[in-house]
Amino acid sequence: MKIAVVGAGLIGQSWAIVFARAGLQVALFDADPAVPARALAGIEVSLHDLADGGLLDEDVPTVRARIEVAQTLRDAVDGAGYVQENVAETVGAKRAIFRELGEMAAPDAVLASSTSTIPASIWSVDCAARTRCLVAHPVNPPHLVPLVELSPAPWTDPAFVAKARSLQESVGQSPVVVRKEIPGFILNRLQGALLMEAMRLYAEGYASADDIDRTVRDGLGLRWSFMGPFETIDLNAPGGVVDYCARYGELYYEMARAHDPIPWDAALVRGIERERRDLTPQHELVARGKWRNGRLVQLLAHKREMAKRISRES
Repeated sequence: MKIAVVGAGLIGQSWAIVFARAGLQVALFDADPAVPARALAGIEVSLHDLADGGLLDEDVPTVRARIEVAQTLRDAVDGAGYVQENVAETVGAKRAIFRELGEMAAPDAVLASSTSTIPASIWSVDCAARTRCLVAHPVNPPHLVPLVELSPAPWTDPAFVAKARSLQESVGQSPVVVRKEIPGFILNRLQGALLMEAMRLYAEGYASADDIDRTVRDGLGLRWSFMGPFETIDLNAPGGVVDYCARYGELYYEMARAHDPIPWDAALVRGIERERRDLTPQHELVARGKWRNGRLVQLLAHKREMAKRISRES
């Protein structure tokens, strides 16, 4: 299958890697003609990082050769069975590109958006192919973090949701289906709940920004790297999830209802900013991002090796 990746920024580059390393041909397009050359250079670096971490099953030139730059949007989508859009995160930009995609794409192509905030019903409403449109929201960067949220509009044909899920699974991603549209989808609502409480704990002086980060990094995050919240509580009481909820449900209810959401006002943000810049100066943020990606490579390599070991033992 040919894949069209529309928008060649960081997310588009990462999507191109996801599909190319799985053996698929990728047509990469960006409306700015200066972007694709930079994108290919970035893709090359990321592929070498994956190879160094043992996360490529083929050599870099073989994978890289599957990614070609398309000169026009029509060239990109011609013959593509799946389109992954990554343009600006605005309703206007999304509606405009999907109007074009609805006219140009093959009649059986899935039309997916990487949007992290805008439900499909908003940007696909006037797309001629709206029954084939859905959100396929990745976690940044998708070639290192496999979760993909598939969120259809009310009018999206379920067959195309199933087709998108099957494709994502076949290329090594971990898709979840959002059954009903909701702002923020699933991931950002879960992340938002944790962020809101972290902001509150900091604002009310209970702990420093770094100690709050440490609580997740060296506590909750260790478990969450291989299991979710429901499995966590299922294993944290002798009788499983029912036992856990009987023991602690009232406590969590009281904690939740005791507080209203707080605004992230300028004073609060400035306080966190000061502490963060003491730990990571502004000029080191790009390097720290590369460090993060390197750690993700190592974690993925570990999880991949453990999965192979469990498979051999079973």
